Amino acid sequence: MTGLRIERRGALMILTIDREDRRNALDSATSAALDQAVDEGERDPGVAVLILTAVGPRAFCSGMDMKEAAANGPGSGLIPGRGFGGITQRRRTKPLIAAINGAAVAGGFEIALACDIVIAADHAVFALAEVRHGMFAFSGGIQRLARMVPRQTALALILTGEPIGARRMVELGLASEVVPAADLLDRAIAIGEMIAAYPQEGVRNAKLLHDLAADAAIDDSLRFGRAWGEATLDGEAIRAGIAAFAGPKD
Repeated sequence: MTGLRIERRGALMILTIDREDRRNALDSATSAALDQAVDEGERDPGVAVLILTAVGPRAFCSGMDMKEAAANGPGSGLIPGRGFGGITQRRRTKPLIAAINGAAVAGGFEIALACDIVIAADHAVFALAEVRHGMFAFSGGIQRLARMVPRQTALALILTGEPIGARRMVELGLASEVVPAADLLDRAIAIGEMIAAYPQEGVRNAKLLHDLAADAAIDDSLRFGRAWGEATLDGEAIRAGIAAFAGPKD
């Protein structure tokens, strides 16, 4: 038994962490199941978008399962080469939407930072709490904050472990939007279905180019984008999209 529910809804794969009694902390089994589910979603041509959320209003994910870590040693929830939950160090081709239903703490915050779109319930809070326990967020949290927000803002989060609210996350550009808790999953599904309805070659290429551009110098990413874009301009999906936009001929 693992603490993960998997649901298919059309072209969406919805992954729900189900360990509410442990504040949805990831033990080794649930982390492995999540890693495997993302693998399956990446391979399945019928899946266009993945959504990750959790049960209950208290927590999205409170990081590693500390009881398991105390019994077996630290590192619970880490997948070699893919990071916490099999997500924080993984390169993905398909969009992953986080629906943050409560506290995203430590590894839970790192997972949120690794997702492509983050929808947060209005009561959600976020914290990199590792420093309070003599650790640090090495599985992507510190590295992504260093790229996403100014130095002083990042270090205040990293070195104090103090929580911030969902609206502050949006102000910092770390979350996409805030919605009432009752609307959270519906909003994530609506965004997922919107993306899934588009020609998927364009979606994949747009995500890949963004991720490459984020890691490259601007001149390199502009040259690559131009060359790649020109190579795809004659594709069937692009021709169909232009024709549909232009409307019927006179």
